[in-house]
Amino acid sequence: MTKDTKRWLSSPAKTLSRRGFMTSAMAAGMAGPALMSLSGQALAAGPKRGGTFKVGFGSGSTTDNLDPATYEGTIMTAVAFLYGNNLVEVDANGALQPELAESWGSEDAKTWVFTLRAGVTFHNGQALTPADVIATINHHRGEGSKSAVNGLVSQIKDMRADGNNVVFELDGANADFPFILSDYHLVILPSKDGALIDPQGGIGTGGYIIDEFEPGVRVKAHRNPDYFKSDRAHFDEVEFLAIVDLTARQNALLNGSVHAIDRVDPKTVALLGRAPNINILEKTSTLHYTFPMRVDAAPFDNYDLRMALKYAVKRQELVDKILLGHGAVGNDHPISTANQYHAGDLAQREFDADKAAFHYKKSGHSGPLQLSSSDAAFAGAVDAAQLIAASAAEAGIEIEVVREPSDGYWSNVWNKKPWTVAYWSGRPTEDWMFASAYTDDTDWNETAWRTTEAAKRFNAVVIEARSELDSDKRRALYAEAQTLVHDDGGALIPMFANHIMGVASTVAHGEVAANWEMDGAKAHERWWFA
Repeated sequence: MTKDTKRWLSSPAKTLSRRGFMTSAMAAGMAGPALMSLSGQALAAGPKRGGTFKVGFGSGSTTDNLDPATYEGTIMTAVAFLYGNNLVEVDANGALQPELAESWGSEDAKTWVFTLRAGVTFHNGQALTPADVIATINHHRGEGSKSAVNGLVSQIKDMRADGNNVVFELDGANADFPFILSDYHLVILPSKDGALIDPQGGIGTGGYIIDEFEPGVRVKAHRNPDYFKSDRAHFDEVEFLAIVDLTARQNALLNGSVHAIDRVDPKTVALLGRAPNINILEKTSTLHYTFPMRVDAAPFDNYDLRMALKYAVKRQELVDKILLGHGAVGNDHPISTANQYHAGDLAQREFDADKAAFHYKKSGHSGPLQLSSSDAAFAGAVDAAQLIAASAAEAGIEIEVVREPSDGYWSNVWNKKPWTVAYWSGRPTEDWMFASAYTDDTDWNETAWRTTEAAKRFNAVVIEARSELDSDKRRALYAEAQTLVHDDGGALIPMFANHIMGVASTVAHGEVAANWEMDGAKAHERWWFA
């Protein structure tokens, strides 16, 4: 990389945005250790060490395991960051910060060089090397991989070690590529002879060492005494509890069994907020609730049937009655107003019984449509499905709501049955969101939207957009991508929701990130007891 190129990549105009071409740390000319030092100074007067921090999560299943390729749900996101680290992480402002990589850069957005932090060791004492990074990524991109992020990392054409650097060669330019490496599935694991020692071993470089992992029940861990972040991981011990039942989860917070919970029901925000020992923490985010229709399964392979259902939903009613105003209406695509390239000019789809009836008649379908729902998806998911059934009935469309069991919902129902309910935390960049759930190469394409002409055009647009470095041209491409999903896809996305968390007053924290729930799923690392 030439000196002139570095200067161009580090220009403030291109870096201060969280979606900039380079990390804002690099834009400021600061290396990772300097940033860590400043962070430590900022927290020096507040954080103190000690205690056991317990968190109740509204997710978790007996089918969970410690292989990061399989992680799903908020509890497993937090587990990833409990024992592991990524090359980079997203901070409270949505910007990338150094983690296992102390710096990174590219001359053309196609070849990326990440320099690893020196002196980092895994829980088993093994030193971090580029070989561990390469073996970890290959675990997700290898032939036959069923990793949830296979589609994300499929753009990597080649990786190689260069001293203490890892060099990524992409199949095309991607200005947002570093963001992808912050995904919770991509925590770096130890390797030997080019392969991971044990993908399910739960051994990482993170702030806590796992003592007990009981799928769908609990995870216990103790502080890593050799953690490379001296100003993080303040608790002596951490315990995560899978408390899928909403009432049980909120009662656990009220009676002090846990110190924090995620996914607070909007209906009980006021009740919890009145408790003298509890604070409500709410963050506007990219979190959205979806009712995906699989376009590879009848009758949702019919365009007019999908369109009929999109017009049959009273979106504001869902925001008012399910979210109680703690969110905003959605427009059948996953890009929120918090994203840089949100298509604000795309007309908002509204409930229209006449249009719904028109498309339904044109589809030729008759009889009930089954909508599988469970509150495992989100608080009020079953009620939301019933509201959709009621509004659809006004257009002559019969919907049968099937209440599915919470345990095993994500492995047995979602992404399998033709019409289900789900949630997505969203992603900081458009490319990351689309590559996670909409492109034709991801296993998490919950609508199976791959083969229509619009879907093919969408995939071409996403590839073109990720390599386009001109912001105006990129905006136009992402607007087209959102329009294609909105018009043709199987995504029924009626609402975006705020992250609502309940936190004991004995817990202290700084500014909270919104990229995942529970402070970017790192409350255990960033918070402390007051």
